[in-house]
Amino acid sequence: MSTVLTARAGAAWRAAHEPVAGVPRWARTAALAIPFLVLPSSLWRIVGVTLHVPIVNGADEAGADGNLPSWLPGEVYVVLLSLLSEGLAFTAVGLVCTWGEVFPRWVPFLRGRRVPTLGAVIPAALGAAILTPLWGTLAVFVPWEKTVQGRPVEGSDPMDLGTWEGVLAYGAYLPLVLWGPLLAAVTVAYWRRRRAAG
Repeated sequence: MSTVLTARAGAAWRAAHEPVAGVPRWARTAALAIPFLVLPSSLWRIVGVTLHVPIVNGADEAGADGNLPSWLPGEVYVVLLSLLSEGLAFTAVGLVCTWGEVFPRWVPFLRGRRVPTLGAVIPAALGAAILTPLWGTLAVFVPWEKTVQGRPVEGSDPMDLGTWEGVLAYGAYLPLVLWGPLLAAVTVAYWRRRRAAG
């Protein structure tokens, strides 16, 4: 049974990562790197918030669930957010692999049809346009706010750079700065390749 599952998982992995002819090596490397850039922040959230490992400043404060609805525990929200983040990051791989050009067989009603070029380019370009300034501000303003303007009350801010927990949090989120620019570059490569292929 485990051999069958391993074989199926391996086949699914190869199918999801099967490159398209003509993809530049740099584009494939960039697309495959994007999910790994998102992984540190996802792991930090899950370890600190869901598993309650003491790596988050202010985690013991009351109201840690913020504005979440009462039926959604913070731990569940963090896992769902992390899975969603990784899923969105993985869509970049589609810009260099076959499932980004032809819908896979498991997609109802669309299986085997060509993915419209703009159907992939527009969401990817919008994602890059949103992610670049979103995470770029993290890299610039968090250190500026914490060092130039002074730190907040000790232990109240997850990214208080005066603590090892804050440095760890900042380090876990810092790779996200590259998500938008890499997605933009891979999207341009996808657009050019699909246009040239006609």
